[in-house]
Amino acid sequence: MSIREFALPDVGEGLTEAEIVGWRVGIGDEVAVNQAIVDIETAKAVVELPCPFTGRVTALLVEPGAVVPVGTPILAVEVSDREPVLVGYGVEQATGRRRRLRGAAAVDASVPGDVTPTRPLAKPPVRALARELGVDLTAVTPTGAHGDVTREDVRRASRVDSERPVRGERIPVRGIQRQMAEAMVRSVASAPHVTEWVDVDVSGTVDAVRRLRDDPEFAGTRVTPLTVAAVAVIHAIRRTPIVNASWIALPDGSAEIEVYPFVNLGLAVASEHGLVVPNIRDAGSLSLAGLARAITDLTQRARDRALSPADSIDGTITITNIGVFGVDGGTPILNPGEAAILALGRIIERPWVVNSGLAVRPVMQLSLAFDHRVVDGAAGSTFLADVAAYLHQPPL
Repeated sequence: MSIREFALPDVGEGLTEAEIVGWRVGIGDEVAVNQAIVDIETAKAVVELPCPFTGRVTALLVEPGAVVPVGTPILAVEVSDREPVLVGYGVEQATGRRRRLRGAAAVDASVPGDVTPTRPLAKPPVRALARELGVDLTAVTPTGAHGDVTREDVRRASRVDSERPVRGERIPVRGIQRQMAEAMVRSVASAPHVTEWVDVDVSGTVDAVRRLRDDPEFAGTRVTPLTVAAVAVIHAIRRTPIVNASWIALPDGSAEIEVYPFVNLGLAVASEHGLVVPNIRDAGSLSLAGLARAITDLTQRARDRALSPADSIDGTITITNIGVFGVDGGTPILNPGEAAILALGRIIERPWVVNSGLAVRPVMQLSLAFDHRVVDGAAGSTFLADVAAYLHQPPL
């Protein structure tokens, strides 16, 4: 018999850390290969981890609520020396990467580099505190017995006790919410955002939604203006493919723009657990009914916290439906790595000029934000106008 430690694996193509949500086993429990033993929360979803071997649990090495790096031992199991382990687990060595897609499936291309930044020594709870207080651990002078950063070091660096007294409830920012916040900061800091908007008479979309809801082919799906907008985006990309692209920074300081021959359509979904942006892979290859079913399935799984990490990576363009909150328009922030995001406002009855006279029409405002390094004003305007024209009179 021997003791085997199970280290937190990379379950999501480049995962660096995850939060331990809760254990499904306790010390002394017998476990088997592939048995679900712990729930973790990554940047994209809550994921069950299966046990890689059979034996008896001797230690739970990480407390629920702790955020730990990939490769950290989280569980110890007493196993037979002849016990086979589950194939496929392991810690990916950290390397420089750049985002490259070579088809509807995602591929990461390693970037040369043999210098690994020094990671400050600190226990997971200390790292979590540093994130909460906005403290950069690399800038903290450690005083721990083994050269590690302590809680007191972090608090001292933040000066939270002397300069920022607690005057209300403090809510820890963790998991999906923290990752989304960090992604939005990176996006705004790295990509020059430009936003354009247009009001659209969506009478044709309203009629199309009504007809499709009565069509037996769409039974069991939730057909909404978002369904038609998804088709409109795919249609408009065919004329202006540059909006479905990424800015790729190269190691030598130069850059490339990668234009994708497929559309991984991201949908921003607000749930009680935070904002997530899963995507429909190769959405342009789906029929209208298939796209409607994919949207229904994806949004429901997002709200049920049933997404896998793979559902939320490598999107190429995103739609966010802010109209469901009673909002007309906004200036959405790009999903990192994408060149455009379209916001759909609410549909509201407004006076509209029709044949030189006034009529009441259902009107929606569209707001398009794009990365001005990739998309110039002419391309962004053409794309937005094409989406608007499609929503005004969809050929469905």
